[in-house]
Amino acid sequence: MARHSVREPLIDAALETLQLSGFNGCAVQDITQAAGVPKGSFYNHFESKEAIALMALERFWELGAERRSLLSDTTIDPVVRLQKHFKALSDAVIAQEFRKGCLIGNFSSEMAKNSDIRTRLATIYTQWGKAIASCVKEASAAKRVIPRLPAETIANFLINAWEGSVLRAKVEQDRAALDQFNQAVFASFFT
Repeated sequence: MARHSVREPLIDAALETLQLSGFNGCAVQDITQAAGVPKGSFYNHFESKEAIALMALERFWELGAERRSLLSDTTIDPVVRLQKHFKALSDAVIAQEFRKGCLIGNFSSEMAKNSDIRTRLATIYTQWGKAIASCVKEASAAKRVIPRLPAETIANFLINAWEGSVLRAKVEQDRAALDQFNQAVFASFFT
C-alpha cells in the first residue's frame, strides 16, 4: 500500500505558519502541528526549517504569478497595469486582515546574511523589479512618467515603498499606509 505523502501539506502549513509568525517566531513543531503530522515526518522531506521556508517562499512567489502577469499585458494601459497590480496586492493584504503581510517583506527583515533564503529574496526582488520596470518603460514611452529617472530606479522605489507600506499596515492593522502608497505613487510618478 502506498504511503500518503505529507510534503505538500507541510509546505502549505509552513507558508501559513511562517506568514503568521515569521521565520524566527515559529519552530518546526509549529509547522508540523499546523499540518497535522508527526514531527518525525518533517525530516523525511526537509533537512531543516530553512529548507521548508525556502519552499514556502517559492510557493508564495508562484501564487503571485497571476498578479505579476498583469504587468506584461500590453492590451492594458501601462499605468493602469501598475495601479491594478498594486491594488491586487493591497486587496490580498486587506483580505487576510493584516495578519500575514507579505512573506517577501517579512523574510527580508529576518534573514541572516548567509542564508539561502536571503539569496532567493534578492533574485525575487530582481525579477519583480524587471517586471515593473518594463511597465514603467512603456509608461515613459507614452509620456506618462513624471520624474526623469531610470525605469529601474522607479521600479525598485515602488517595491521598496510597497514593502514598507505593507509592514506598517500590518503593525497598525489598518489600510491607511496602503492607500497612502497608492495615492502618493500615482499622483507623484504617473499622469
